[in-house]
Amino acid sequence: MQEPERILALLPNWLGDAAMCTPALRALHTRFPEARITVSGRSVACELLRGLPWLAESVDLPPQPSLPEMLRIGRNLKPHARDLAVIFPHSFRAALLARMTGARRRIGYARDRRAWLLTDRVMPRIENGAIVPVYMAKEYLDLVAILGCIDDGLGLELHADLATIRAIDQRLAPGIPKVGIAPGGAFGPSKRWPPERFARVADLMAEKGRAQCVLITGPGEEDLRAAVQREAGIPLVEGDGGKPTVRNLKATIAQLNLLICNDSGPRHVAVAFGVPTVCVMGSTSPRYTEGPYERGEVVRVDVDCGPCQKPVCETDHRCMLQITPEMVFAASVRALNPKA
Repeated sequence: MQEPERILALLPNWLGDAAMCTPALRALHTRFPEARITVSGRSVACELLRGLPWLAESVDLPPQPSLPEMLRIGRNLKPHARDLAVIFPHSFRAALLARMTGARRRIGYARDRRAWLLTDRVMPRIENGAIVPVYMAKEYLDLVAILGCIDDGLGLELHADLATIRAIDQRLAPGIPKVGIAPGGAFGPSKRWPPERFARVADLMAEKGRAQCVLITGPGEEDLRAAVQREAGIPLVEGDGGKPTVRNLKATIAQLNLLICNDSGPRHVAVAFGVPTVCVMGSTSPRYTEGPYERGEVVRVDVDCGPCQKPVCETDHRCMLQITPEMVFAASVRALNPKA
């Protein structure tokens, strides 16, 4: 085929998934180094990827646009998608939007009854009639492999700007380990370990681990932030000054020695910056998110009803409540001192 000059990549909706698609985007650039690659998706996903040297431009999309809005968006994206559109989301809506751009080639997974909208279809992995969970970074790399793109093995990649790093660094104490505490999870409450347990781990890290704990929350998580601060015996530093943005999130996590979190977006941001993680996981399958690039530990217990993949627990949240602060603290000590 003729080498594409204009490539549009439609980004996943979730922050963590957007981080996990960066190896595929980098492979796309390596395969077509002269092409202009534009990414488009929700504003948080676009902001997360800004600053990466191999992306030319990003275009924010509104969440759940109407059909008339999609037609307008498709016209606006047409110059960016002229030769090729790579569709990372699994939704029918994303494939329809790519079709509306008029891209000559449209590449995506053949699922959600959208195969007829694609020019190049990749079949998901199926066993016994069901789609098999795959580490998302691997799934995205398998998608672009149809174009001859090759994984360079370097893993997730993000950029944090120096000015924001310096501003946040002024709030952090020098000379001691900096441990992030990220109690949120946009997917739903089933993913979230209770805030009082995060607070207890923060106390243990400060008292026994001699670390400075940095509270990391996102927009709309004001109540969660207040709950952790209220339950903690010592105040946690808020590196973003109480103003959560994706820019501040990247700059804060880039300076940590360890991140303690749920199975949520900040986990994969930490992986991209080479920061070890201790991930408290309950309702979701590790097969989607455990890859070769992560350092640290996943703390989870096997329960008879999980992993359920549901945003809201329908029973007693046993998958998370059986995980104690002491278990997470022990994993955090090991992650901070891997050679001890």
